[in-house]
Amino acid sequence: MSTREQKVVDNLEELFGILPIPVVKYLKHQLDVEDLFEVVLDLGRPPECRFPGRAVDLDLTVTREDIDFVVQRVGAFSDDNRAGIERTLHRISCMRNRQGQIIGLTCRVGRAIQGTIDLIRDLVESGRSILILGRPGIGKTTKLREIARVLSTDLRKRVIVIDTSNEIAGDGDIPHPGIGRARRMQVARSAEQHAVMIEAVENHMPEVIIIDEIGTELEAAAARTIAERGVQLIGTAHGNSLENLLVNPTLTDLVGGIQSVTLSDEEARRRGTQKSILERKAPPTFDICLELQDRDRIAVHPDVAEVVDHMLRGLAPNPEIRQMDALGQIKVVQEATVETGRTVETAPVHTGPRLRIYPFAVSRSQLERVIRSMRMHAEVTRSMSEAGAILVLKAYLKSAGGMLHEAEARGIPVHVVKSNTIPQIQKTLREVMQLDGPSNGDEDAAMREAREAVDLVLKTGKAVELMPRSAVVRRLQHQVIEKYGLVSESAGEEPHRRVLIHPLVPAGIEAV
Repeated sequence: MSTREQKVVDNLEELFGILPIPVVKYLKHQLDVEDLFEVVLDLGRPPECRFPGRAVDLDLTVTREDIDFVVQRVGAFSDDNRAGIERTLHRISCMRNRQGQIIGLTCRVGRAIQGTIDLIRDLVESGRSILILGRPGIGKTTKLREIARVLSTDLRKRVIVIDTSNEIAGDGDIPHPGIGRARRMQVARSAEQHAVMIEAVENHMPEVIIIDEIGTELEAAAARTIAERGVQLIGTAHGNSLENLLVNPTLTDLVGGIQSVTLSDEEARRRGTQKSILERKAPPTFDICLELQDRDRIAVHPDVAEVVDHMLRGLAPNPEIRQMDALGQIKVVQEATVETGRTVETAPVHTGPRLRIYPFAVSRSQLERVIRSMRMHAEVTRSMSEAGAILVLKAYLKSAGGMLHEAEARGIPVHVVKSNTIPQIQKTLREVMQLDGPSNGDEDAAMREAREAVDLVLKTGKAVELMPRSAVVRRLQHQVIEKYGLVSESAGEEPHRRVLIHPLVPAGIEAV
């Protein structure tokens, strides 16, 4: 036990009270009994006592009487074949034969250990939703229990633990003190876990919900609903890494989901990809993903949305690696980067003022949520005069005529959102923030087109209309045209807005 783990509550005597007497006698003579994590009792086989790094088979044979002795002393087994010992964190799991008789028991030691989240306490206190991954037995549930205690007791937040198998807060009606002031909602049947998750939000006004083992599509959907209501969600899921989760069709929604998108020829050339690509479908349910590599070593993906986007583009993410030594010293042994195959790109650092976005008929709450989930250097404003960009819903373009003329006069770029859905808002914001900025090839083609059009206007004396381009590229085209002493204007509606070049200044038209 490292020095930082200040207090351990393991209730070993209560566990010894349900085990066969010969097994207890052996365990009490072991110097490292406090490190015991599991006792396995299989009918007709020797009892197995498991410690870190070693497993010991006793010179005994488990009998039917031994199995019955344990079963009679634990709580009732639920539909997931788990039981517990009241007011402790121990978990007893059973195996049955084809007739339903119990023929094997796994008795896992449950411990409440303070100090296990020191590595990630800053992330826990950030208020962002966190998904914890890792192999069985590495300590995911122990960390959830400590997180519940810290948030409810130290930070005085309203925390609810969804305890399907009574593994987080122990067996019985009174939760184990290891969860602090957090409240515990038990689940009668594991199939109802998703319904209890929603009930917790609707009935009990939590600030934080903690859930262990999200494993079904219904539970993933319930988790998304919780996150969309502004509740901090901290949970675990099956899988050792974010990459595992991304290819798991049942749980991929937790990290935003994947959809196949067919690009236009021009867009595919601009991106340098095939026409059919994979993209993230929606903002992730969880903002942060933690991969438990060892009890004292954690890989941190601080921005799930960004990491998933990079992975879908074929880039390998290198998460931040945090490690703690035996003296409790925390070290970051690797910074979060993205390996492109040639150079290492660190996450962009935003400088300067935040971009203020004015939404016209676009859902303000959806827009704010996408900005938060994508960690954009932007904010929503209620005043058009303060805006650096305007988002307008496509269905309201006709009724937005006055606003569009005013925006044109002020030089504020207008971007059209096809529908009030998170994927569409997210796609438009990527264009606004130039996260996928235009490639050099796209800019070169637009500039070449503008120069050729200028030559044509000078030769023929007639106006020429260019191809539709983004606001950024149109601005560059206007600058090129101005150098030749001609007048240009932008015409049409997004996404078909384009530049018109005039040989002379027509009456009533001002250069843009």
